[in-house]
Amino acid sequence: MGKKGDRGAKDKVAGASLEEEGKNAAKRTDQHGEEEYQCTGLLEQDFNELCCRAGLTKIPKVTVRLQSVCNLFLPEESDTLAEKEVPANLTQIQSKYAYFHPCIQTELEHDDPKSTREIFLRGWKIEERMLAVFSKCLPALANLQAVHLWKVGLTDLSLLSLIAILPNCPNLKTLTLEGNPLAEGSFYRLIGEESTLAHVSLRNNNIGNADAKLIGQALSTLKSSNKSLVSLILSFNHISDLGAGYIAEGLRLNRSLLCLSLAHNQIGDQGTLKLAEVLGPFALTHTEVVERRRLLLEKESQERSRSPLRHADAKSSERPSSLVSNTTIDKLQSAKQSKSGSKKKEPLKKEEKAQANTAGGGGVVGGPAFVPAKKEDAKQAKKSVSLPLVVSTPEQKVVRGKGTKSGAKEKRSLLPELEVVEPTEIVNPLLEQAEHRDGKVFLPGNRVLINLNLTWNQITEQGLKAFLAAMESQQQASKSTAGVKSQTGLLRLSLGKNRFPPDSKTFAKLQELMLPRDPTYSQLSKAPDEELAVPS
Repeated sequence: MGKKGDRGAKDKVAGASLEEEGKNAAKRTDQHGEEEYQCTGLLEQDFNELCCRAGLTKIPKVTVRLQSVCNLFLPEESDTLAEKEVPANLTQIQSKYAYFHPCIQTELEHDDPKSTREIFLRGWKIEERMLAVFSKCLPALANLQAVHLWKVGLTDLSLLSLIAILPNCPNLKTLTLEGNPLAEGSFYRLIGEESTLAHVSLRNNNIGNADAKLIGQALSTLKSSNKSLVSLILSFNHISDLGAGYIAEGLRLNRSLLCLSLAHNQIGDQGTLKLAEVLGPFALTHTEVVERRRLLLEKESQERSRSPLRHADAKSSERPSSLVSNTTIDKLQSAKQSKSGSKKKEPLKKEEKAQANTAGGGGVVGGPAFVPAKKEDAKQAKKSVSLPLVVSTPEQKVVRGKGTKSGAKEKRSLLPELEVVEPTEIVNPLLEQAEHRDGKVFLPGNRVLINLNLTWNQITEQGLKAFLAAMESQQQASKSTAGVKSQTGLLRLSLGKNRFPPDSKTFAKLQELMLPRDPTYSQLSKAPDEELAVPS
């Protein structure tokens, strides 16, 4: 009986293991009963195999993209006249029509077949089965950075399938979707809060005001904002003043977008006023003020829970508790007060006065300034009780004297403080330094956007004046914060081919103000036709 019982138990274990292996084998097979294909990272091989398994009969060819299409039409110089006549014409015809055949063009990194960097699809419809193939082969491309789609017949439903592929391609940061209108205008889903795309181009997609509203809400709302998008191209669409206002609303609380193109649209002076208003100081609405107060209270409670001592120091200052500063100077001061003993307070004050009188100059303390001291400096620090930092009030800058060097222990103690202060994510714009004026709360405006293209619209003299006022405000703010690391503001503004006269004095002032700010000014001055904001 014992032997039979052992045998039965062994049979059960063996049966269970066989059943488990059968389940695993079933998982490794696809709907046709074949083993699941493991992609190799070679796009041509993987794509062809997956298309065959999906039952696709017409498989687009995978080719390396030529740098210059003109080379296809130029015969070699070594050919004789007799050889050029028929073969050259035949080659031209074949090349011409082959260009329109469905294919996948690729750009490689260092001519390595396994290092596909960019993919180009143009002029043929991508169906659901093809998207299923892409969902398997694209994530296997470790170096894939950009996908360019032009007139590929995507629908709102198939766009969702494409968006589902993006998170599985960690290095994919650029997506071009052009010449592909969508009935429900689902383009905004590409730049949602969870999106990881940095560059999105949506040219020539019949995007109207309703679509612009959804795109503006995707850029930012009171509760959420996109934090990854760097450039957005919306040119060659049908955005009017109303749509430009929606985009401007999205720019109010967005602090990631650097470049925006609204060229070749239908934007007039009213839309221009909305865009210009966001670039300068603007008043918060009632709901934004309420949200700002909530965020300030939440921030204060978090600081109180993290460091009760720091909160007590900040509360004892003359400023209101709801406006407790989170600057580097405050943190350095609180750390300094907590680490210094009661016996060192009197010598510290004397030494601060002596240091302030004898220092030959100073500058703002930054991360690179705190370098571990040498042994000689440490010995010198033991002999003299001098301290390198002068912190009198929270409003004053931290100053280092040129004549003295700090001790190693003091530098080591200050180094962790600076590492903690370094921001790791974009701060909510509602927590920016605000100005209270005429019973309203004003934010400094969006000074993250550095490139705005509004060529070929319907802007007149009135719109130019709005931009001039906004740029003068940004320039004044830059002068007031000279020497302090801050956001730069708009550097390039393109307003050519609009409806203002060529001899506009407002445009001349705006150009005089903007050209020195433009980092490409030296190159543009050599090419007058491409000059910044040149009117028609």
